[in-house]
Amino acid sequence: MKKTVFVALACILSSFCFAQEKKPIGLIETTKGNIYIELFDETPNHKQSFIELAEAGYWDSLTFNRVIPNFVAQGGCPDTEAGFTDPEYLLEPEFVKGITHIYGAVGAGRDDNPGKLSARCQFYIVQNKDGLHRLDNDYTVFGQVIKGMDIVDQIVYQKRDSKDEPVIPITLKVSMLYLTKAELEKLANF
Repeated sequence: MKKTVFVALACILSSFCFAQEKKPIGLIETTKGNIYIELFDETPNHKQSFIELAEAGYWDSLTFNRVIPNFVAQGGCPDTEAGFTDPEYLLEPEFVKGITHIYGAVGAGRDDNPGKLSARCQFYIVQNKDGLHRLDNDYTVFGQVIKGMDIVDQIVYQKRDSKDEPVIPITLKVSMLYLTKAELEKLANF
């Protein structure tokens, strides 16, 4: 009898703990509105890197520095050599079959290095409604916008200079939310 009660209690507690498991969600606050990003477990190094930099406030003084309609909104470090040469800020690629550059995909920027190493400090969001599948297996996709693509659409259509940088800077404040499955579903369906 005691064993049966113990097993039942263990099952109830494990179900309760599982139901309360929280998933990390990236929150990008901009002058245009908020963007929410699900990070993929299948790309653990990129996911952990995004979480670390967000929690450290790395991007909070930076902007979307490259915006191109029907292509991407790119944020983080600017396209400079310094953004790609520090080994501490480079990641091995994590290409995953079935995770591709669809509308709202979040990927890691990089230069033309032969190892296709990602720059931890730079991310982009695919704004092309047909996706950008020519980038598949060349750039790591590590997340997906679950809410806020209307904000991304506004961002890419801002007036920009010859380097595709918005004339009026669009600032970033990137943080992490930890949501239960129910909270995540409510956010995505709101």
